[in-house]
Amino acid sequence: MTAKDILAELKPLGKESYKRVLVDNHGVQEPCFGVAVSELKKFQQRIKVDYQLALDLYDTGNYDAMYLAGLIADDARMTAKDLQRWADRAYCRSLAGSTVAWVAAGSPQGKAIALKWVESDKPLVAAAGWATLGSIVAITDDAELDQAELKRLIQRVQKSIHQAPDLVRSQMNQFLISVGSYVKPLTGFALQTGEKIGPVTANLGQNDCQVPFAPDYIRKVEKRGSLGKKRKSAKC
Repeated sequence: MTAKDILAELKPLGKESYKRVLVDNHGVQEPCFGVAVSELKKFQQRIKVDYQLALDLYDTGNYDAMYLAGLIADDARMTAKDLQRWADRAYCRSLAGSTVAWVAAGSPQGKAIALKWVESDKPLVAAAGWATLGSIVAITDDAELDQAELKRLIQRVQKSIHQAPDLVRSQMNQFLISVGSYVKPLTGFALQTGEKIGPVTANLGQNDCQVPFAPDYIRKVEKRGSLGKKRKSAKC
């Protein structure tokens, strides 16, 4: 099965109404068919994992295919060059903050390249970096995390979040939530830092997406007894 074959299957599944939402409210560009994520997950269930097909799908530039590429990517085989190319071509929030970040988090190259990305002056690349770091803490055992480094990153968030571009600000806030929710030894530190930061706002386009107040979100996780419970995969 080739990328061309997949595109041919995807096209009739697209819905103009969903496509308009993606384009008008979420920054998605043409080409885009408007295929629902639920339909893309059916392809994921059929294909499972395919490194080369994922690369080929992403390279089509079709949004639906690019999103699907992230679902079927063989994260462990993704090279730093692969990840950088994906980050550079991620033109909207969902591709940078979800597709690229999820795959990078599952790659052996993920942490190193994420720390590089957060230094980028390109907002979408920097946002991908923070999203990757947030995904890494969600799927990595605490014993394998450098908690001193995470504290330094949280301190960096506190210092610079309100001056960061909107997309980066949103992902910095999500990183703080991820550490507070998934790394139990740092929950208290994340809560304290979130209170010092205060409410965070960001223009995320003409949609209903909101930036949650990190301490409130972390406390909700605590209330339902889910603090420190890791995810099997960053992908969802």
